Amino acid sequence: MASIPVVDVFAGPGGLNEGFSSLRGRDARVFSTVASVEMDPSAVATLRLRAAARHAVDEDGCLPTAYHEFIAGRLSHDRLTSHPTFAAHWTHAEDEVHQHVLSEQSRATSDEFIGRALHTTVRRDDPWVLVGGPPCQAYSMVGRSRRRHDASFKDDHKHTLYREYLHLIATFRPHVFVMENVKGMLSSQHGGGPIFQAIAADLEHPAPDLKYTIRSCVVAGEAGGLDPSDFVIRAERYGVPQARHRVILLGVRSDVGVPSMLPLTVRRPVSVGDVLDDLPSIRSGVSRGENSEERWLAALMEGAKEAGVRLPKGIRPPAYSRGYVHDYQPRLSGELGEWIRGHAAEGVAQHESRNHMPQDLARYAYLAFKGKQGERPKVTELPSALRPLHSNLTQDSVPFTDRFRVQLQKSPSSTVTSHISKDGHYFIHHDPLQMRSLSVREAARLQTFPDDYFFMGGRTQQYHQVGNAVPPFLAKQIGEIVAGLLGRGPVAP
Repeated sequence: MASIPVVDVFAGPGGLNEGFSSLRGRDARVFSTVASVEMDPSAVATLRLRAAARHAVDEDGCLPTAYHEFIAGRLSHDRLTSHPTFAAHWTHAEDEVHQHVLSEQSRATSDEFIGRALHTTVRRDDPWVLVGGPPCQAYSMVGRSRRRHDASFKDDHKHTLYREYLHLIATFRPHVFVMENVKGMLSSQHGGGPIFQAIAADLEHPAPDLKYTIRSCVVAGEAGGLDPSDFVIRAERYGVPQARHRVILLGVRSDVGVPSMLPLTVRRPVSVGDVLDDLPSIRSGVSRGENSEERWLAALMEGAKEAGVRLPKGIRPPAYSRGYVHDYQPRLSGELGEWIRGHAAEGVAQHESRNHMPQDLARYAYLAFKGKQGERPKVTELPSALRPLHSNLTQDSVPFTDRFRVQLQKSPSSTVTSHISKDGHYFIHHDPLQMRSLSVREAARLQTFPDDYFFMGGRTQQYHQVGNAVPPFLAKQIGEIVAGLLGRGPVAP
């Protein structure tokens, strides 16, 4: 049976795409992405690399050695894309992934290439699916609090980018669409009214002769009988090691006869330690001077002293990683462990710490030691020797008092966001003897990206992509719901 075509817009690095594409029937993928649309150059490069890798697995049954050589840093990108075992797959990826800014002014271009992709893969009555998450900064709680008095906020195009999503629905009429956004859209106001109700009404009737029923992935029923909060998916309830709460709207075209829909199945909780503790220990670099083991140890000793912890004699720092750790074999178990291992070969990529100032390293060590003792001090509760020298720390009301935050070993992490690209203070590793913020690979694991998923661009861009993504393991489960609605479930495990 032919795969169901998927168009992925506002695609980011491809979290929704990865989840849907992973589902397999007896002899083929249940879903096949025919077009991905993204504006960010680094994310586009990531999407193309993953699309080529996916095509290689479909055609050859495995990832080529050249791909593993590339993610290990032993083969350049140019040599990979021209390699005899990868060049054809790369050509396919360039046709699939489009760097494009969706807007009213650019609709003619995007309508042309999306229409062409659908024309070559969809017959008149064949089902296809639209997925994507219009950029959400304007809806987020933090974004709105910062811009409450900004006169341009009401006119911010990020508020209305969903209209480009709406335009694609009205123009191409997918059987099913999946739209993801931040929880803040439930309380956001625009033009004097609540944004969520306006968006839901638009999505139900995107054109005069077109109607959709809007469904929740976690509560049975249709939009008219549901509370807005019923559309919030709490990812930690569905096997994701992260407290990530996002709105997912699932629309089904009203003329499509579909079976009753089963909501997502609650899974056992997965902790930070469950997905990070088998990774090799690495030390951070030390900035503002020589990157030496001696300066690193001095910071560790200061943090331990302030936490009242005695360090063992002769303690040595972990290895200093420059991105790819060769001597590693994954020890993850269960369905999520198998998912994360993917097609990875020996070793793990993009597992490298930032450089940190000695003062921050000491704070990280102190907070990680306290985390092991069941405490999570706020910045105002740090010992005076470790407290940052910010003037607002002396004020009665201190903003962002948890700006230094350890991700506790035995709990799901806090939400991995694009802010992780800034400084890492909010994403401190729970092991005090590593004394650092999370690596790109660790953040990707909390987001449930497979270890063979490689993020292009500089490290800041890599963090940014990871933080903006839908967790692929959650997207896989949403894909299973959609497959069932379109008569293609259950799918192979």
